[in-house]
Amino acid sequence: MDQWEEKHEIFEQGPILQTVVRLAFPTVIGQIILVIYNMADTFFIGLTGSDAKLTAATVCMPAFMFLSAISNLFGIGGSSVISRALGSDDRERVQKASAFATWGCLALTLCYALFTLTCADLFIDLLGGKAAEVHAYARNYLMITVTIGGLATAMSTFFSHLIRSEGHSLQASAGIMLGGLLNIGLDPLFMFVLLPPGQEIIGAAAATALSNLCALLYFLYVLRRYHGQSALRFTPSRAMMERSVVAGVFSAGLPACLMTLFENISYAVLDNLMAAYGVACQAGLGVAKKINMLAHCIVRGMSQGVLPLIGYNYAAKNFRRMKQSVLYSGAMSVLLALLCMAACLLFNQELVSVFIQDSNVESIGHGARFLRILCLGGPFSACAYAIISFFQATGKGMRSFELAILRKGVLDIPMMFLLNALLPVNGIVMATPITDVICCVVALVMFIPFLKRHTDSGEEAAAAQRS
Repeated sequence: MDQWEEKHEIFEQGPILQTVVRLAFPTVIGQIILVIYNMADTFFIGLTGSDAKLTAATVCMPAFMFLSAISNLFGIGGSSVISRALGSDDRERVQKASAFATWGCLALTLCYALFTLTCADLFIDLLGGKAAEVHAYARNYLMITVTIGGLATAMSTFFSHLIRSEGHSLQASAGIMLGGLLNIGLDPLFMFVLLPPGQEIIGAAAATALSNLCALLYFLYVLRRYHGQSALRFTPSRAMMERSVVAGVFSAGLPACLMTLFENISYAVLDNLMAAYGVACQAGLGVAKKINMLAHCIVRGMSQGVLPLIGYNYAAKNFRRMKQSVLYSGAMSVLLALLCMAACLLFNQELVSVFIQDSNVESIGHGARFLRILCLGGPFSACAYAIISFFQATGKGMRSFELAILRKGVLDIPMMFLLNALLPVNGIVMATPITDVICCVVALVMFIPFLKRHTDSGEEAAAAQRS
């Protein structure tokens, strides 16, 4: 059985629950490792006992995560086009989409790295790092993780999406796990052994950049190994700029990019508003966000894992299997988010204390309170994200775009200012779960009629075929 036939068997014939788990489980594990290594940075920086260093890493998080917005634009967009092209047996379109997405991601990442090099100080101030004790640390972290290491970070995540689009979920997730585990191991080495005291931020940043470079090298090895069997191609050509290919990539990828971008803008606004209440509040919020990120990354892994399955069966007009895929994966996402919410509600103090030294009692108190608020939106966010991903997979860019900007940007930012005026400090944080609930309701209103219409048409076609 060649690779092409194997893809058809995975996407068309396997038991649906088994196929969903096969595609999603490695991605979920990879995302969990990704969160753990993000937490590892916070944990090891927290060992210094410095709220300024902890806040510096938090302030830089939106700038670093913008690399994910770029890789999602071309990675999820390209993956969506590729999976639907596979469902239509269109190898040529797979080749064009993979080449365009690769060079597009490379070019935009280099432009962003150049921007951070030339506008670092202004950028850090906009992100909430105006305090002198925070700014210097944040600048070092930004230069190393984004300006120097940004290309490896964005391209490694991008290639994981493309490899997954052909059904190689395990190999795609292995690269993400490799980068995460390396970062966890390199953090203490760089921070407390190789570099002198006081340079912990530089050590953490260097560990992140190096581990992502190793992940990129792994993905390049995987692509080379499967080159003869894969339909993916990366040679630039005029054909890759075909209008339908470019439009297809941006239609599916732009909502994913904007969702990540608006998340980062939202986090920056959150940090700026919280900065008025002191570094202890900012440090507590940063830790709470990192812990709460676990539920979101599990959901993201689930959705990204089944995206090729949904897109393939949508293009193949197997709407019954498409429906089963999204319902199974969505239900799992919500269940996992509920478990994460329960853990945060029960053990918020203990979880925050892992990352903040016991002597910083004020920071721990703020972090525990913020975590209790943030985690309430987890199950609703899981449901909304699964539906957004579904619309990305089926090429319904406008629907996923509307939900993406509704979830982050349109509602939550104005609500932060409003609730901050009504309930200072806590009100800023409460905007996030309230927005998650509203977005979930809107997503279901858009999703249910769409799914019913396609399921009904698929059943009618099957009945006509039998008769």
